[in-house]
Amino acid sequence: MVTVRRSIFDEPRPADVAPVGRLDWLLVAAFAAAVAVEAVVRPDVAWRPLATVLALALIPALLWRRSRPLTAALAGWGVAGLLTVLQLTSHDGDLGLHAMLAVLILLYSVVRWGSGREAVVGTAFVAVVVALGMYASSAGRADVFGGSVLLLLCVALAAMFRYRADLWHRQRREIRNEERVALARELHDIVAHHVSAIAVQAQAGGAVAGVQPEKAAEVLAAIESEASRTLAEMRSMVRVLREQESVAYAPQRGVADLPALANADATPAVEVSLDGSLISLARPVDAALYRLAQESLTNALRHARGATRVGIDVRREGDAVRLRVSDDGANEPGPVPAPGFGLLGMTERAQLLGGSLSAGPRPEGGWMVEAVLPAQALA
Repeated sequence: MVTVRRSIFDEPRPADVAPVGRLDWLLVAAFAAAVAVEAVVRPDVAWRPLATVLALALIPALLWRRSRPLTAALAGWGVAGLLTVLQLTSHDGDLGLHAMLAVLILLYSVVRWGSGREAVVGTAFVAVVVALGMYASSAGRADVFGGSVLLLLCVALAAMFRYRADLWHRQRREIRNEERVALARELHDIVAHHVSAIAVQAQAGGAVAGVQPEKAAEVLAAIESEASRTLAEMRSMVRVLREQESVAYAPQRGVADLPALANADATPAVEVSLDGSLISLARPVDAALYRLAQESLTNALRHARGATRVGIDVRREGDAVRLRVSDDGANEPGPVPAPGFGLLGMTERAQLLGGSLSAGPRPEGGWMVEAVLPAQALA
């Protein structure tokens, strides 16, 4: 109970408070017109000029109901309480206009737009004013019950709309977080792969520059091509993020593009093997297999010690597809290092599709990454 009370008191104001707009001024105009009409057609109201002036004093409170909800509620219901006190002391008839029911909007507003403390204080103040008003009018049980239900209905509606708005904002934050993680994963996969390829080419260029100068130009051309491709993909991704309109960009690569990663002339040599029916894969699975293989190859090129071969093997096994990326490098002594962002992103990518991913050293030496994904992505 204490925890619930503290959570209510610590509740901040909603962040989506709209400024005063056209609808607010229409509400004020309608309220002022209702007060003016009622002041003319109801001569039975005691102290009619004072009641009319006090009713019109609610106009600023109606405009403040979102920006300063507690102040608006205290002002509006304070006017209602003042009229009740005058009624008790003067023993006159009803001093209020029916238009004063607009204070219910202020009760709704303090619960909908106020902080937790403001909502509690405002609701308590309203309860006191209502109790005083019922006592002044000698309300019967039916009137007390009806008035209480009306107030509780206002509070419940305000709480419901506040909860729905908060839930909507939380869902938007979750979507943005998921998009941020997906973007980080894509950026890591693209940039890390191309930069690793550039680093390997640069190392090869340094090795052949002194022995075979004529091949240095080929290596430099390969580095330039890889750098240009990296820059083009980065620009395409940034353009998709910045522009609201649809942007034409190349389709995602899939299993059919894996043979392009093969390179028998490099060190280590990259071999690609595709087995089974791999043409009817779901598009998310197809793209994920390429990204997983690309990231695993990048890790092997960067971290495999003394590797001479990296193998990429994709095969269909019933309703699943198995991807293995292994190298024949030397295993480092000691405990297996903690996974980095690359492996974490690969694991998340596999799990999002209902699959699994494992990575670790092989008994015969080297490192292997194995992923098993359903051929058709989960809904």
